[in-house]
Amino acid sequence: MKLIHTLVVLDLETTGTWIEKDKIIEIGMVKINPNDSKEIFVERVNPGIPIPKEVTELTGISNEDIKNAPLFKDISERVLKFIGDADLSGFNIKNFDIPILRREIHNVGLELGLSNRNIFDSQIIFHVNEKRDLTAAYKFYCKNELKDKHAALADASAALEVLMGQTKMYGNEAEELESLKKFSYQQRSDFIDDERKLRLWNGDYYLTFGKYRNRSLNEIVNIDKNYLSWLVGSDLSGKAKEIIIQVLNSEKNR
Repeated sequence: MKLIHTLVVLDLETTGTWIEKDKIIEIGMVKINPNDSKEIFVERVNPGIPIPKEVTELTGISNEDIKNAPLFKDISERVLKFIGDADLSGFNIKNFDIPILRREIHNVGLELGLSNRNIFDSQIIFHVNEKRDLTAAYKFYCKNELKDKHAALADASAALEVLMGQTKMYGNEAEELESLKKFSYQQRSDFIDDERKLRLWNGDYYLTFGKYRNRSLNEIVNIDKNYLSWLVGSDLSGKAKEIIIQVLNSEKNR
């Protein structure tokens, strides 16, 4: 791969997927220079908050693993020095890795400038160039060309054949379709309501909208409990209202 400018390919492991709140637990970077030389940067990071069990299962990184690791502020200057003025690449870095990295760097009083560097997101390139529609799925799983596409019954029948093909490829022969439940859509467990206006994170509930967006209910009740009282009378879901009422009642009983 011929380069005219240094390229850094990066990936982050984090405590979760909430861009505004979750923290880095590991950063890995590969730097490729125009002269074909390569440099490696890898560092585990103490996020300062607990690592959820599901993240440990996914990444293999536990709270015990990072208890003596440096905080991000302790490595931030080395991270920026390694990146320098290089172009950046990675898979889904535009929507995930770069926003989190920029926020972490900004929080320690530094900046990761992007205006003068190229960003090559492999996921975007993949999605733009490789079809991911029903026609492509039908060809992949059913080894056939889809005819009469965009006719409702033909598309529904093709979708059924695709599902059958997926069952054979990814499923358990004894359980068949039931074995695909692990891939079925489920609302993220950290969102409390269907509208995703209240989120559980690190043991506390956070609003995801309004003037107190991304602030915890326990914080809001101390600075503007009237706002929470107003929310109770709004059109929030019953579950969200129930939790806000609990927070308000807890504040009264202090």
